[in-house]
Amino acid sequence: FSDGTPVSLTYEYVGEIKGGMRPSMKLVVMGIIDKKPKRLVTVSCKPQEEEAEADVGLQLKVSFMDKAVQRNARLAGKWGPCENTLSFFPFAPGEAFKMEIVCEHQQFRILVDGQPLCGFNHRVSKLASLTALRVFGDLQLTKVA
Repeated sequence: FSDGTPVSLTYEYVGEIKGGMRPSMKLVVMGIIDKKPKRLVTVSCKPQEEEAEADVGLQLKVSFMDKAVQRNARLAGKWGPCENTLSFFPFAPGEAFKMEIVCEHQQFRILVDGQPLCGFNHRVSKLASLTALRVFGDLQLTKVA
């Protein structure tokens, strides 16, 4: 991706988070949303584990129909309560975006195009166990860092 070639994501992207998540770490996802998007999902979880039991530290589900960004986590195979309060909805069909997921001591802070969007308190106690980033949905990914 570093050469700037956009990749159409009819599949999903999975990248390794070396050493796992830790406070002061930042994940950056940049892309262009499809013209007729339905959803966009960003998940951090354990690597190569697609079983229903794998812990998920943060799942962001962007719903364009509802203009909502749902946040949730899965511990020991069970999803917790969903959070979806937002100050604004930053995504638009056909538009580029830059999402930053900043890991702090108590929470993940999510920014879109430099604007704070929402926070999500950690539910997974071992942040270092979160060693993979998955991104899938109706978008072209231009950069992941």
